[in-house]
Amino acid sequence: MGLDREQARIRVLVGKPGLDGHDRGAKVIARALRDGGMEVIYSGLHQTPEQIVQAAIQEDVDVIGLSILSGSHMTVFPRVRELLGEQNAEDIIVMGGGTLPEEDIKALIEEGCAEALFTPGTPTTDIIQWIKDRVEQKQG
Repeated sequence: MGLDREQARIRVLVGKPGLDGHDRGAKVIARALRDGGMEVIYSGLHQTPEQIVQAAIQEDVDVIGLSILSGSHMTVFPRVRELLGEQNAEDIIVMGGGTLPEEDIKALIEEGCAEALFTPGTPTTDIIQWIKDRVEQKQG
């Protein structure tokens, strides 16, 4: 007899879209989330939004976390949100981080492309707590 969904660990897909080959930050976040009690699926480098969304659906994740340093965030986040909508998977929480200008963070959140965006230097404990609070809010 398995755990029901409320007792199950939070499942997070950490995605690294695009041509950006720097994944140290994504790996640090993935490890921190795992240490924080979450089940983490790391997509690896150079993933397309389509590959990330497909993996998220196949893995039945609660959260997609995108790590973007390449400057493609203004196209990747909207595309991921669009693909989730096409797959009737709008319930998956989309968040992310990277070197993102403040005005872009504001625009992506206001447009509903991401629920939270974290920049370098954000304590991993803050990210873990945000995910736990948001998943609990969604389930409650």
